[in-house]
Amino acid sequence: MLIKKQTGIEIPSSEITPEHIYRTRRQFMKSAVALAGGVLLASCAPRAEETAMEESTAVPPTTTPKTEPATTTAARATADELGDPLNTFEQITNYNNYYEFTTDKEEVAKLAKDFPTSPWQIEVGGMVNKPQTFSIDDLRAFEQEERIYRLRCVEAWSMIIPWMGFPLAKLLQAVEPTADAKYVRFETILDPDNMPGQRSPWFNWPYVEGLRLDEAMNDLTLMATGLYGKELMPQSGAPLRLVVPWKYGFKSIKSIVKIDLVDKMPVSLWMDSAPNEYGFYANVNPEVDHPRWSQATERRIGELGRRETLMFNGYAEQVAYLYDGMDLRANF
Repeated sequence: MLIKKQTGIEIPSSEITPEHIYRTRRQFMKSAVALAGGVLLASCAPRAEETAMEESTAVPPTTTPKTEPATTTAARATADELGDPLNTFEQITNYNNYYEFTTDKEEVAKLAKDFPTSPWQIEVGGMVNKPQTFSIDDLRAFEQEERIYRLRCVEAWSMIIPWMGFPLAKLLQAVEPTADAKYVRFETILDPDNMPGQRSPWFNWPYVEGLRLDEAMNDLTLMATGLYGKELMPQSGAPLRLVVPWKYGFKSIKSIVKIDLVDKMPVSLWMDSAPNEYGFYANVNPEVDHPRWSQATERRIGELGRRETLMFNGYAEQVAYLYDGMDLRANF
């Protein structure tokens, strides 16, 4: 059953990004300068040709966005609550960061197209009273909702995506976390035979991510099983991925096979690989730059100019309270 839930972040009617904009951008990108930079790039680390394009085509940032909540349902929505159009299905499924396959965003779909996603099981355990192993069909039995979220990559590009899925809180409630559980640790599948990127020696595979328990229980935190009304495709993290819209995209781990409730902060793949650049929280914050680039503005896929980045990716009203009293520069 598809549940369309009014949360104050639904989408009003507008226009979907025209396909010709995406095609034009792809031609432009392929003619831009070649990739440059170091070996350790984030799962969303910018490529040199994108940086060159952004600098040469930059326009003044957008003005303060509209904040009125939408009144239309997600089924009819074609823009986010700020009035910006959804990205197309083609954009979302053909421009992907997925280092398990390749570091080339525009090659992920080709390399992932035959990745087996069935049968699939997810073990949920650790500090819980009722550890369980779920099949993907078990998880689809949770009431599915359509949620349209902005995705902000740490490399300063963004998309607007209509996800399908269910709140992570529902899954965690089913296994009953104990009083000692403080964090949630996620682990993706380890399958170098089908994921050629996992043969790379630069990373400590499998991909690991984590959230504080109260972050995981927040209603915005989604376990995604589809997008645009269709099941997830392999390049998008099929059959199950995390979506945490107020954090940079690398926190939204894909192809999850294991979830553990733990009492100590998990060390993610990116914290392990580049601890001076990638912290545990990874909240979208225009006031805290990445050591190698600014986070003050971003480029929406399908656009050539730049726009201002919003604190917590525009979801401050729903999540800022989680960090009351914290130094967001120290806890990056």
